[in-house]
Amino acid sequence: MSNWPDLAGRLEDSTHILPVRVYYEDTDFTGIVYHGSYVRFFERGRSDMLRMIGIHHAELQEGGADGRSLAFAVRGMTLDFARPATIDDVLTVRTQLLSARGAKIELHQEIWREVEKLVSANVTVAVITSEGRPTRLTERMRESLGKITPAS
Repeated sequence: MSNWPDLAGRLEDSTHILPVRVYYEDTDFTGIVYHGSYVRFFERGRSDMLRMIGIHHAELQEGGADGRSLAFAVRGMTLDFARPATIDDVLTVRTQLLSARGAKIELHQEIWREVEKLVSANVTVAVITSEGRPTRLTERMRESLGKITPAS
């Protein structure tokens, strides 16, 4: 267990909040955040939200009850870029669960700089086996995701 309880962000109501600082490596030559960096920021938000509710990637790789290792794979992502972030900005990644059923988890994510929304994303994630085949959410995953009230 980490001695830094806020390292994975925090849950506020039904939203996971993760602060992210923009570093030089996140920007292009003009100091503006490169569009691909936002995808990484969103990934951190999803991963840390799952970690906070008890779904750990390392445990998924060890295998479920039937011994198969599981993983999450992004099936689809729609991004809407409203404003740019720049080097040294402190951003907030907000992640909300929309639904979780079958082999699919749907989320809405946003990146903010203080009171200004910069980027939003709708993300569909599939649970897959080590062979790359979709598989249903495990009972444990459903229980953990049940800790979060889906956004409406």
